[in-house]
Amino acid sequence: MFEWFYRLFLPTESPDVTQSLITVMMAIGGGVFLGRLRVGKVSLGVSAVMFTGLLLGHLGFRIHEEILTFIRDLGLILFVYGIGIQVGPSFFSSFRKEGLRFNALAVGTVLLGGLVTYILFRVTSLDIENLVGVMSGAVTNTPGLGAAKSTLHEIERQHPEQHFADPTIAYAITYPLGVFGIIATILLSKTLLRINPQAEMRRFRLDKIQREEPLVDKKCRITKPSVVGKTLGEVLRHFGKDKLVISRLKHSGSEAVFSPVPDTELHLRDVLMVVGQEKDVDAFIAAVGRLSNDLFIESAHGIQIRNFFVTSPKATHKKLSDLDLYTRYDLKVTRVYRAGRELLARPSLELFYGDKLRLVGSVEALDAAEKLIGNSEKKLLEPDFLSLFGGLLIGIVIGSIPIFIPSLPVPLKLGFAAGPLLASLLISRYGGIGVIHSYINSGAIYFMKDLGIALFFAAVGVHAGEAFYDNFIHYNGWMMMFYGMFITFIPLLIMVVVARVFMKINFLQLAGLMSGTYTDPAALAFSSSYLDSDIPTQAYATVYPLVTITRIFVAQLLILLLSA
Repeated sequence: MFEWFYRLFLPTESPDVTQSLITVMMAIGGGVFLGRLRVGKVSLGVSAVMFTGLLLGHLGFRIHEEILTFIRDLGLILFVYGIGIQVGPSFFSSFRKEGLRFNALAVGTVLLGGLVTYILFRVTSLDIENLVGVMSGAVTNTPGLGAAKSTLHEIERQHPEQHFADPTIAYAITYPLGVFGIIATILLSKTLLRINPQAEMRRFRLDKIQREEPLVDKKCRITKPSVVGKTLGEVLRHFGKDKLVISRLKHSGSEAVFSPVPDTELHLRDVLMVVGQEKDVDAFIAAVGRLSNDLFIESAHGIQIRNFFVTSPKATHKKLSDLDLYTRYDLKVTRVYRAGRELLARPSLELFYGDKLRLVGSVEALDAAEKLIGNSEKKLLEPDFLSLFGGLLIGIVIGSIPIFIPSLPVPLKLGFAAGPLLASLLISRYGGIGVIHSYINSGAIYFMKDLGIALFFAAVGVHAGEAFYDNFIHYNGWMMMFYGMFITFIPLLIMVVVARVFMKINFLQLAGLMSGTYTDPAALAFSSSYLDSDIPTQAYATVYPLVTITRIFVAQLLILLLSA
């Protein structure tokens, strides 16, 4: 009577679609449950899905091969695309600042891992294809493994007399070591360095404030005779173009408050509302007068402050100067909020879909401008599948482009790991491409990332668990894991010492750098959950593209140089 039930939930070597999906759901559901269990303050989070998959695979549960490949690749694509959309707006600006240091540290760590692999090749009896598999698993890098396998197949095609072992076996044996090794290093370094995550968060925010200098608004009273009688434009020119916004002005002896234009003449004891970075605002106030405690300029009748979301095609990808809101509606834009960043409303600033504008003006003018800007919060909550799947399509195409390099027998490809990430970074940096825009609300981004990484871990775990024990015994897995420990821990520990002692990198960022350098989504998920912060994700995305490309190069070069 219950044969159908047993058929669904008992292990089988030849699963159909339904049985495959049941296995995936069991791996994800069981992994999520285990990931919520805490030992002290430590929990595995979503990374527990992979280890649940390993157990299910070992017990005989299977996923149909084509379904497994689809779920694995789709999960990875969704995960890395979500990361890119989330951190894209700040990625390029951070690369100009601390990104160079981060990438130099990460690439140096990758090259050090390649050097350790080369030394192991010289002092052990393992073939290079097996050692590259050990290296790829020890650093949890699937694109490097795929590149190495493609190179081996191409060599075998051109030289039929040569035969190589499958590096996937060594990869499967050392992959759990790589995941646990990075997580263990994060925990160990946090303990030995006596890291207080709350203190690190405060230090990070303080450093960010000092670097980015958030916008402030202050009231200023004109008292310097040198500026009396001059126009506002003449005075502002001395402080650099687009550094300040004067949102309101009240003439002395008048109760009228309005948004001034560059031709507005300044009078003695006028009161201005000045918006900009604090050092620029303070310099302006010192040059023209003093701080004012005038309250009327803030509570003037008829003048309101509203926030509008950019959702209309008429405003998207238009510069503020093109909209010319002051001439049209007598409105002044003081700030633009984008992906958690606060930007000064410069005339040259291009607006992206989903940006939030802060406007100052009359009720009637604000109502009229709303029709131009859009301000449809409901529209922002609705998923835009054209933008999502269009962006994913671009990412897949980028990852599939062959990169021909002289002297290499096969072209390199960025693959599903780096291609969608680069696409999402570029789309979010420029606000979109054509009808594809970068805005995805934060809830949807978290859902996409978590769903993607859960699918990826379920597929990888079940597949690796299928013959894990047999391969471990047959290929002397303990020895491979022993060699893998050198590749995992030596570069990682040196990275921690250099980053903290010499480069003074914040530990929250360092956790993301370790995860990104080892291209390990499990370690990223763990560190973000364990440290209760999204800061590791930002550092992860900063180094992930270049590290992925470097690991592909290192794996292929080791095969090409040492396979003979």
